[in-house]
Amino acid sequence: MRIMLEYLSMLSPTLNLQVGDVKSIPLVDADRDNIEKMVQDNIDISKEDWDSFETSWDFQHHSLLRKVSTISEAFDQWQNECEDRFNQMKDNEEELNRIFIDIYGLQDELTPEVEDKDVTVRKADLGRDIRSFISYAVGCMFGHYSLDVDGLAYAGGEWDARKYVSFPADKDNIIPICDDEYFEDDIVGLFVDFVKTVYGAETLDENSKFIADGLGGKGQPKDVIRNYFLNEFYSDRCKIYQKRPIYWLFDSGKKNGFKALIYMHRYQPDTIARIRTDYVHEQQARYRTVIADLEQRIANASTGERVKLNKKLTALQAQDAEIRTYEEKIHHLADQMISIDLDDGVKKNYAIFQDVLAKIK
Repeated sequence: MRIMLEYLSMLSPTLNLQVGDVKSIPLVDADRDNIEKMVQDNIDISKEDWDSFETSWDFQHHSLLRKVSTISEAFDQWQNECEDRFNQMKDNEEELNRIFIDIYGLQDELTPEVEDKDVTVRKADLGRDIRSFISYAVGCMFGHYSLDVDGLAYAGGEWDARKYVSFPADKDNIIPICDDEYFEDDIVGLFVDFVKTVYGAETLDENSKFIADGLGGKGQPKDVIRNYFLNEFYSDRCKIYQKRPIYWLFDSGKKNGFKALIYMHRYQPDTIARIRTDYVHEQQARYRTVIADLEQRIANASTGERVKLNKKLTALQAQDAEIRTYEEKIHHLADQMISIDLDDGVKKNYAIFQDVLAKIK
């Protein structure tokens, strides 16, 4: 409240407050019931706001999961809820200011109005909320969350497949991120399946466009979503979780020759070996096939078409060279069959595999 902040700033201009400073605030016992009700309302509003984000221990499910057929409808409902919370908290804070200004006779010193920037609950934000929806979807892909269970579905311990009926978790805990649809469990394909499961197949195109618009990309919706996963998703996760990601990105380098996510809490000693044999080797074989096909097409292409195909060939050859180097690194780790201790935390465990994981920035 404004009066308390003014008093405390006079008492301790540096805001290096001690318990005794707060206890010294003079209180007048007036209108207690009304004051306590509004204070409790604001506490409840703040907790409801905080619990709607993944970083809360009491997070239950994403706010855009609603019984509607489009994500735009879900966002509109969420936006209205946020606006109501925001306005209610602002009204309560201004009313509390009025009460205390009257109690302490400070009408000539202070006004009760509160600026929007000083209201501590969040309004809806399309870009942020679409990104958090994507993050939640990835959590469901790994079984960290489930459409059938509120809160955390898995964070270590015994795995229970019965929790994942509506949207099954990825079986091998390895989800590739490719610049094309090379694998059945490609992350973009899984995300499309997730959107269909939540909102229905009939509105998939509309929902994909809304999501792509929320990401701010240009082009076909699926391409925008794929580019987000390739170039921005992991850095967003690291920022949210203060550089302690529980989803780890295996990354060959800047050419995007190979990328795949795993969920730390489902890691097994043979995970690296399976990444190498089931994904890295498969990707290498695909590159060889596509490169050979392109070389044949270039030999028979017109001059204009040849320029375009040569550009694509150069990019693929760079990816092929990058993944070849990466395979050697991951081979060394795969042979060791390394175990990890979850109690050691993210930072220590991540460092074990730092040569084959994305750098956390």
